[in-house]
Amino acid sequence: MFNFFSKKNDEEKGKFSLGFDKLKQALSQTTHTLVENIVENLEEEAEFSDFVLDDMEDLLIRADLGVNYASELVDKLRGQDTIKPSEVKNYLRSEFLKALSDSGETSLNYKENELNIYFISGVNGVGKTTLIGKLAYRFKLEGKKVLIAAGDTFRAAAEEQLDIWSKRAGADIVRRDKAAPASVVFEAIQKAKSDNYDVILIDTAGRLQNKYNLMEELSKIKAVIDKNAPELLRECVLVLDANTGQNGLQQAKIFQEAVNLTSVALTKLDGSAKGAIVLAIAKELKLPVKLIGVGEKMEDLKDFNSLDFLDALFN
Repeated sequence: MFNFFSKKNDEEKGKFSLGFDKLKQALSQTTHTLVENIVENLEEEAEFSDFVLDDMEDLLIRADLGVNYASELVDKLRGQDTIKPSEVKNYLRSEFLKALSDSGETSLNYKENELNIYFISGVNGVGKTTLIGKLAYRFKLEGKKVLIAAGDTFRAAAEEQLDIWSKRAGADIVRRDKAAPASVVFEAIQKAKSDNYDVILIDTAGRLQNKYNLMEELSKIKAVIDKNAPELLRECVLVLDANTGQNGLQQAKIFQEAVNLTSVALTKLDGSAKGAIVLAIAKELKLPVKLIGVGEKMEDLKDFNSLDFLDALFN
C-alpha cells in the first residue's frame, strides 16, 4: 500500500501535520490526568508497595485507560525491584509505545491510479459528517476526484449537512433521500468506476438505539462493497469523540461486530482530558488511530503520529 501522503510537497505535508506545540496544547488535559498526576503521586515513594500500586491503578483507570489495561500495567510492577517509582514516567512511555506500535501503521492506506473506498462509521454526534467533509477536502487538495456516498439516508439533516460539506470541499455526492443505504453505495461505486473517480467516502448511520437494525444496515453496505469492489476498500474507519473516553471503547466493539474496522479517527481531541482512549483502543482492539480532529477549520483534521503523541504527552 502506498502512503496517502507519499507524494505531497512540503507545504501540503505541513498543512496536515500537527506541530508539537499545538499537539501538546491539545493533549494538555490528558497529560495532566494520565501522566502528571501519577508521576507527582509516586515521585516521593522509595518502593512500589501494594498501597502505592493500588493508588496508581486507580489513577490510570480514572484517566480513562480502562480497567484491564490499567491492571496489566500495574501488575507488571508487582514483585519486581528493577523499576523504581521515580522511573514510572519512562516505564509508562515505553509501555504505551509498545501498545501503539502493536496496533499497526498510522498512515491512511491509499493506492495511486485506482479507486479507493473509505467506509466511515460512528455513532451520531461524534463529528462523522464533518470528518468526511474535511477528508474530502484533503483529497481534493491532492488533485483527487472525490465522490461522497450519503449512506445515512433516513436522517435528512445528515444528508443536508453532508451536501453542504461536499460543496465546501469541492467533492461530488450521491444522495437519495429515504432510499436503502446499500443501494446508494452501489450507485456510488458504479458511478465512481464509470467516471474514473479516485476516492469514495461512504457515510453511514450511527443510531445505537436499535443495535440490531444498525448492524444489519452496516453489514448490507459492507456486503455491497465486498461484492462489487472488494479489492478497492482501503479503510473501515470508526469515528470517535475523544470526550467519550471508555464509552468510545464500547462503541468500537459494537461497530467491530458489523464491519471489520481497520482504524480510528478521533475527533475533538483539543481540550479533552480523555485522550488516553487512543491507548485503550490500541491495546484492547489492536486498532491504530490514523486521524485526529483538533479544531473547526478545514485543515484541522491532522495525521496521527505515535511518537509525536507520546512526546507531547510526556515531555
